[in-house]
Amino acid sequence: MMWAAFRAVFAAVFADRAAALLLFGAPILYAVLYPSAYSGELVIDAPVVLVDLDRSAASRDLVRRAAAVSQVQLVASLASAREAEGWLAADKASAAIIIPEGYGRAIAQGRSGEVMLVGSGAHLLRSSTALAGIGAALASTAREAAFEQARAAGPAAAPALNLVTRPLFNTREGYGAAVFPGVAFIIVHQSLLLGLALLAGTAREKLGAPLSVSPAQFAGLGLAASTIAMAQVCWFVGFVFWWQDYPRGAAPLWQVLAGAGLFVVATAALVLLLASLFRTRERPLQLGLGISLPLFFLSGLTWPAAATPEPVVWLARLFPTTPGLEVMVGLNQMGGALADYTGALANLVLLAAAFGALAFWRWTSPRGLPARVPARSGEAGAR
Repeated sequence: MMWAAFRAVFAAVFADRAAALLLFGAPILYAVLYPSAYSGELVIDAPVVLVDLDRSAASRDLVRRAAAVSQVQLVASLASAREAEGWLAADKASAAIIIPEGYGRAIAQGRSGEVMLVGSGAHLLRSSTALAGIGAALASTAREAAFEQARAAGPAAAPALNLVTRPLFNTREGYGAAVFPGVAFIIVHQSLLLGLALLAGTAREKLGAPLSVSPAQFAGLGLAASTIAMAQVCWFVGFVFWWQDYPRGAAPLWQVLAGAGLFVVATAALVLLLASLFRTRERPLQLGLGISLPLFFLSGLTWPAAATPEPVVWLARLFPTTPGLEVMVGLNQMGGALADYTGALANLVLLAAAFGALAFWRWTSPRGLPARVPARSGEAGAR
């Protein structure tokens, strides 16, 4: 009976065009559409505003160098720092350069000139890249000023060491490589939830009563859900990351598969539990679309957990996506080992056990008609 239920799930998926599109079409479409917007990877022409309160030859030289940086596009020259703050708040600029009065005089006297750089927190990657480009222009100006000062003081001693900056994981420092490897697992979670819950809601509409299956049939449902989710994970990890040339394969394959297995089982358990709650075909779509963005922000991709309120951190741990992303990105992109993520792995095990037990109770308790009983209208019920 388990294998009959397993086959019935795939038969129902391919008989339902919407479910097939969600479970198999969505991962393919997202693999092409989502990264395409960030195919360039590098930020260029980020809008930057300038506040030059000094208006000296030194400040004009700094502005010229900053404008020549590819990451920066100077969009306005403002009269005050308050105006620059307004531009950042209105999302019309990603960063601001504020050159205070006395900058040129300090440079001429051999002292350090002060420049204020301000970035917008609404676009962390874009503003940080723009600020890095401006910082490079500042460093170039500082080197020339130091050289001119050193000519009068005599030759300087060689530096004790040279600083070499090298990105460790996101080697191209691109947005797509930073975000999509985590977003892929949210896509797996959401497509599985929407597709299987859609099938369950359709079967519930036809039967007119809660679905009820035997323990063996429930095992078949769980195996089918896990198989679909694992196929999606292998699609992203095995092909899409290679195709898009994202960081990948940093940990041994067996460790990546072990982490993926726990994530898949926990996700399938939650999906089966939620699928048992829907009475209509449309409800899963409403829920899935409503929770996609919260799952993204709770995952820790865009905001560190250390800076998140503790209750929100605990709430995030109730979804397999949060520990799942920590494990999968840590193993596949950052080269961690399973031993480094024992907390997240334990989180996945607890979620799989808790959601699996609740889903088993919901699906096997005799609350309604068996899933194999035909619908009242004469149509075949879900199997």
